[in-house]
Amino acid sequence: MNASSKQKSSDRTNVAIIGMGTVGAGVARLLIDHGDRTARHAGKTIWLSKAVVRDLKKPRGIDLPDGVLTDSIDDVLNDPEIDVIIQLMGGLSPAREVMLRAMEAGKDIVTANKALLAEHGGELFTRARQLGRSIAFEAAVAGGIPIIANISQCLSANQIESLEGILNGTSNFIVSQMDEKGAGYDETVKRAQDLGYAEADPSMDVDGTDAAQKLAILSHLAFGATVDWRDIPRKGIDGLDPADLVYARELGYRIKLLATARLVDGELELSVAPTLIPIGTPMAEVRDAYNAIRVVGDAVGPVFYHGLGAGQMPTASAVVADVIDTAVGRTPITFETLEYFSSERPPRTAQRDVDTLRGRYYMRLRVANDPGTLASIAGVLSSHSISIASVIQHEPKSKDESSSDNTVPLVIMTHEASEGAASRATTDIEVLPAISGTVVRMPVRE
Repeated sequence: MNASSKQKSSDRTNVAIIGMGTVGAGVARLLIDHGDRTARHAGKTIWLSKAVVRDLKKPRGIDLPDGVLTDSIDDVLNDPEIDVIIQLMGGLSPAREVMLRAMEAGKDIVTANKALLAEHGGELFTRARQLGRSIAFEAAVAGGIPIIANISQCLSANQIESLEGILNGTSNFIVSQMDEKGAGYDETVKRAQDLGYAEADPSMDVDGTDAAQKLAILSHLAFGATVDWRDIPRKGIDGLDPADLVYARELGYRIKLLATARLVDGELELSVAPTLIPIGTPMAEVRDAYNAIRVVGDAVGPVFYHGLGAGQMPTASAVVADVIDTAVGRTPITFETLEYFSSERPPRTAQRDVDTLRGRYYMRLRVANDPGTLASIAGVLSSHSISIASVIQHEPKSKDESSSDNTVPLVIMTHEASEGAASRATTDIEVLPAISGTVVRMPVRE
């Protein structure tokens, strides 16, 4: 294809890409190399008219037709022939301003920027409705997995009861490598960066921020909840100790960074945390940079989605699918009907107090190897109505398991308790004379 074609405009939808990074290059490749495929699904040609970049000389890994590349956003916004903007800029600004300008210029939007939607979704979607425009965002969550369409359309006959997932491929790769190879955290992060799975600054991936932002979006679609991602209780993998992966395996579990949303008594339980999941269950076996989401609906029951959650072509696949839906006219109908992220509509579901969340817990402590130590810990747990399900305390066999201060590792699995009780018990245990350092505590899924 090239921009000089005489094809009638009614037979095609003209699109422009703003942000030609890794994903943008993948989108361009699909549009240019597989135009026959996209035309078959759209009923018309999807025509790449422009691609806006900051550096015209930077290699893109794809040969674009003459006249497509530009470093001026105005070349796109001022062109009345361009119908759809594929907005692939990262971050919040100037991405927000560019999206608003594009809609005001009469363009529909396809985006993969989950941080922008989590932060400014209400404003952007309300403005889109005011202008008669649409925003498609399948690629913003879970890369190539079509979870947005499935929750908002395919499962629309259901009341979603719960969803939980591995929503960050970078953290899952790190945890998988630590678990399988016994490597340390810092070493594994470096490997993830070398392979292109992690950014130079991976903090938003490993501290749980990315997963919380995606969970806020999914919670809105599944439950009608308007959630500030900062209000979601979250803990990342940045402090994960390989010892906990070993103990988890011994107990029959793997540790995964799990994002969870559950509807309980009309309120929504939300969390992002490293979680013990039974070995052999589908979620526990999700490896490397893959994502997975388990959704439970009252009519359909449990449904499991699994696939690459990031990467050039999986994300580009979701972007181009949104472009096709927008060209066909499905996106505008869905967008208007479902009132995504309406800042004018009150939330239908309230967020549950974190202290009331219930579940089992894994606890690892370093304790004095003296008589009565376990009894003192059990006493604290009992005072908070928490009972012990099992205990692991190996006899010291190496310098790693014993120390000059006569302490040894102790692992406790509890029965079900509230998060508030578990948190208070942890605080009380840490001040016991027999305890050295802090207590590692993680939730357990069955």
